[in-house]
Amino acid sequence: MKAGIIIAVLCGLAGAAEAEVVEALTGGFEVRHVIEINAPAEAVYAALLQPSKWWNPEHSWSGDAANLTLEPRAGGCYCEALPKGGMIEHMRVVALQPNEGLRLFGGLGPLQFTGASGFWNLTLKATDSGTTLTATYDVGGYAKGGLDKWAAPVDGVLAEQYGRLKAHVEAGK
Repeated sequence: MKAGIIIAVLCGLAGAAEAEVVEALTGGFEVRHVIEINAPAEAVYAALLQPSKWWNPEHSWSGDAANLTLEPRAGGCYCEALPKGGMIEHMRVVALQPNEGLRLFGGLGPLQFTGASGFWNLTLKATDSGTTLTATYDVGGYAKGGLDKWAAPVDGVLAEQYGRLKAHVEAGK
């Protein structure tokens, strides 16, 4: 079944990325994506810092990606403004190197309702045709029923976001 999910994700990206559930265990999982983007690392890095421009609003709490912000500094918040003055911290920036990468820590989406948290590592490497983005999300902790069941759905959501990032950067918007 895991292979079928991976194939579906790969087909959905039409060759834009290599995706895989590296490991899925009761106590955690790792998903990995390698995306070739036809743009310089500077453009990819700049776009990563503006999730409101490419994140699917259906995968936000407010339903509006315009409410997403990412503070580009160690300790910076990847946050979302909510109606009536509310706020959600999705992740916290733990490291960033302009045009080379970004690392964040926290729980994306419904993982916030579990005892799990993750480490999101986004690495950029310049190539002759643009940039290779290698993205891993390592999640560990406790979730009722086991985190292994979360690996494929999280992988699918992230694959969609990376596809949107690629399209956004390559369109030059």
